[in-house]
Amino acid sequence: MAAHILLVDDEPGIRLAIQAYLESEGFSVTTARNAIEGLEMAEKHHPDLVVTDIMMPQVDGYRFLQKLRMLPRFRFTPVIFLTAKGQTADRIEGYRFGCDAYMPKPGDPEELVAIIHNLLERSRQFQSEVVSMVSELGQRSAPVPKETVDLALTVREQEVLKLVCEGLMNKEIASRLAVSTRNIEKYVSRLLSKTGTSTRAELVRFTLDHGLG
Repeated sequence: MAAHILLVDDEPGIRLAIQAYLESEGFSVTTARNAIEGLEMAEKHHPDLVVTDIMMPQVDGYRFLQKLRMLPRFRFTPVIFLTAKGQTADRIEGYRFGCDAYMPKPGDPEELVAIIHNLLERSRQFQSEVVSMVSELGQRSAPVPKETVDLALTVREQEVLKLVCEGLMNKEIASRLAVSTRNIEKYVSRLLSKTGTSTRAELVRFTLDHGLG
């Protein structure tokens, strides 16, 4: 089945051109003229990936992504910012709001397709790891003794770890704990280092396997 992409852009020409190219590459594409319509289309069609502009009337791309990430179903949906805002500060702002990739306008459509394929493959791998973990836990007929470890976690690290295991992203954790996103990034980095893991999925698995959650 073709991957379903939601394209949000207030410029009709760009929207139609990108839609035509993506469809020629075998993708299924739903378009939205603004962020408000984009949220409606997301909840209605459940896209596998979102491509969105930043500079839009009423609700900009940053706020659109923030609202999208608040919906549990889209916490890990890959999002690409396609925009004319190409300064380093703009890109940093995009990543802080939770985008996965950033492509300035006008961009090379072949590069956009390559980014989309890469993000979709990463998303599939992550989902596969989560399904595997859930299946593995479901097949256990009796409690399995867990290897005890002493990671000397601080109270704050324990709080962050718990929220990571609940599936919250860094910005959501920062909001929940009333600290900056940058501080949460540091805590997550320390947790990865202390557990010897390299991804959030591995960190969750380690937590479950060692009874830390």
